[in-house]
Amino acid sequence: MTSLACVPTPSIHVDACAEAGRHERHTLTESLLARLARSRSVRERRRLQQEVVLLNLGLADSIAARYAGRGIEWDDLVQVGRVGLLKAVVGYHASKGAGFSAYATPTIAGEIKRYFRDYGWMVRPPRRLQELHSELTSLEPDLQHRLHRAPTAGELASALGVEPGELSDALVARSGYSALSLDAPTRTDSGLSLGDALPDDSDPYAGVERAEWLRPALAGLTERERRIIRLRFVDGLTQEQIGRHLGVSQMQVSRLLASSLDRLRHDLGISDAAATA
Repeated sequence: MTSLACVPTPSIHVDACAEAGRHERHTLTESLLARLARSRSVRERRRLQQEVVLLNLGLADSIAARYAGRGIEWDDLVQVGRVGLLKAVVGYHASKGAGFSAYATPTIAGEIKRYFRDYGWMVRPPRRLQELHSELTSLEPDLQHRLHRAPTAGELASALGVEPGELSDALVARSGYSALSLDAPTRTDSGLSLGDALPDDSDPYAGVERAEWLRPALAGLTERERRIIRLRFVDGLTQEQIGRHLGVSQMQVSRLLASSLDRLRHDLGISDAAATA
């Protein structure tokens, strides 16, 4: 296969060299694909497909890089991206569309997104929450860059065009992407593991012990905060239902619930890692 090379010199800027390389790669790719469309030899078609794939590995890897750091190993991302590239080569028709790159980019991205959907969750939430989680992961850094601060839940919900309650569910769903070992400590200076903190339903005294364990921490909350905790975790109401019950907005309930749980975790000596396990 013809190699593509451009050596920057004082008269050739690096960006211009890169652009020239992309143009040459595009031209050669389209030429190979045109030959592929005309070929009737299985052996030649396979060779041409391999050349197009090798020529465009950089495209697949650059798309895979957009999804790095989201819970999937880099090697797996690269492999899935290249599978998407191969599918694009097989499915592309030279006489249709705006060129191979325009066709391959969404094909590769779609393959990666499907992999996230099917294999990226330790505990799989409904597909709508998976899709919303993906949108949130892409949107949040951009919004933070524009605002020069962390966006509020209301700003995120508005940017995504969803109700605050749906955003809250997507944020909770993030914990389904990874899991902690039961041998992990509840906090750095504690000898207790997460497994030690799990309730034993077969123990008749477990409920009494939990109640006594929680009583001092709950006493530090206001009457309103204790009521929200009871409505959410005993009565099983959603944040929106609690808001209607108390005559406040869902966002107010969310903030009160979050602050109450933070105080309970602090008073009980539970780390953030243990709380999200």
